[in-house]
Amino acid sequence: MGTGMDVQARDITYLSPSAPVNMGDWWFDVATRDHFWIRRRFEVMKRMADSLIRGSREIAEIGCGNGLLQKSIEDHYQRSVVGFDLNEVALRKNVSSISPLYCYDIFEKRAEFSARFDLLILFDVLEHIEDESRFLQCVRSHLSESGTLLVNVPAIQWLFSDYDRAAGHVRRYSLNQLTRVAQQNGYEIQNVTYWGLPLLPLLLVRKPLRLKSSNASVGFDAGSSLMNDLLAGLSRFERIPQHFLGTSVMAVLKAAPK
Repeated sequence: MGTGMDVQARDITYLSPSAPVNMGDWWFDVATRDHFWIRRRFEVMKRMADSLIRGSREIAEIGCGNGLLQKSIEDHYQRSVVGFDLNEVALRKNVSSISPLYCYDIFEKRAEFSARFDLLILFDVLEHIEDESRFLQCVRSHLSESGTLLVNVPAIQWLFSDYDRAAGHVRRYSLNQLTRVAQQNGYEIQNVTYWGLPLLPLLLVRKPLRLKSSNASVGFDAGSSLMNDLLAGLSRFERIPQHFLGTSVMAVLKAAPK
């Protein structure tokens, strides 16, 4: 698999000091745009939110990391996505082309971003946050009055493993748990789905592995281009949306009236 990282360093606007985040930096080296899981996540996002992305005036991603999603949206939708992150390592590896990048702590709730965005993306971030309620309320302050939040999180707590610990995960979510925490913090559920059901056997195999930060990439690496393509094909054998079971949950949340 190609790395997808051979790009010129992007300009970063520092609004907050960079800070360590509860996530292994190794992930930004093994997660590439052609990785089967990254590809499937984007396919599910298009199924769930295509019209939202096309119709949004201004979009931002909180926890943009190395910019894989930003770049995919740039290429597919010809849209820029403002990127916020505190991890300077990730921001310096960001592969987006035209999307503004900010080192920014959303807990600061800066006035220039207040109620600014009609679509916010929070992909694989919430599971890293200890105080999920306070975090979601801060996210809400960046949304316009009728704005939408698109969330993705890992699913099913009984799949929690050493890989999750090495990746900095605090928890995994059921569909009902994500729905409940969203409703408790100012959001209405527009659509929600499990996805990744065909990949469940892989996570069951990974669960007993004794992984640490030094070798956690083994839990995400497809191993070869052939295996990556096979897993990409396998991952498509599910209907979206579905509420049965999966390895991730994706939800479209509407900002509830204040």
